Amino acid sequence: MFLRKWIDRRIEDYQSDLLQKYCDEVESMYTKMRGWRHDYHNHIQALQASMALGKYEEVNAYLHQLNDDLTQVDATVKTGRVMIDAILNGKLNIAAQNDIAVNVKARIPEGTPVTDVDLCAIIGNLLDNAIEENRRLPREARFLRIYIGRKNTQFYLAFTNAAGKKREKHRSLFPSSKGAQHGIGLFRVESLVKKYGGLFSADSEDGGFTAELLIPLQSNTPPHSQAN
Repeated sequence: MFLRKWIDRRIEDYQSDLLQKYCDEVESMYTKMRGWRHDYHNHIQALQASMALGKYEEVNAYLHQLNDDLTQVDATVKTGRVMIDAILNGKLNIAAQNDIAVNVKARIPEGTPVTDVDLCAIIGNLLDNAIEENRRLPREARFLRIYIGRKNTQFYLAFTNAAGKKREKHRSLFPSSKGAQHGIGLFRVESLVKKYGGLFSADSEDGGFTAELLIPLQSNTPPHSQAN
């Protein structure tokens, strides 16, 4: 009983810290967006001045810079749920800052029973792990592939990221060099997936790590496979 309460308290404290970190990351992203909008009129005036002087090459270069800046703060992934978009794009912004090559296909299918809070915890934990693994590697070796969608009658999520040497499983999960909190993160993902009657699996090999989950969709939607 005491051990169970201790574990529950550790998980609760960890999740509180995690949610605060997610809020800080999302706030940072939207602060950048607000800053860009605030400068919008200044950008227009600078472009108009260059156009009036016939400095068309300068205008073209300026537009390219603006496009690159906007790409960094634009919410490029739209899953169909606002909270999931916020956390996912916040994490992808961090991945971009760390030169991690990312390939994403994400759409929350109709009938997914997982709440926004639980889904944010699942996605946030897995992305934190994936980004941290990539940070340990040379920049040219970093990658992250994300698929969130539907597979037959199941909600399906798969993350694959670059990693170092193969790690051996301890029971159903992998021990981590990051320490207890990292392990609690994977434990939390597995417990949340089981909460919805789903299956969670993780596989480690030299150079890569894959985490997958399947959760039954509610029965009011017809089966249609989207996963390869």
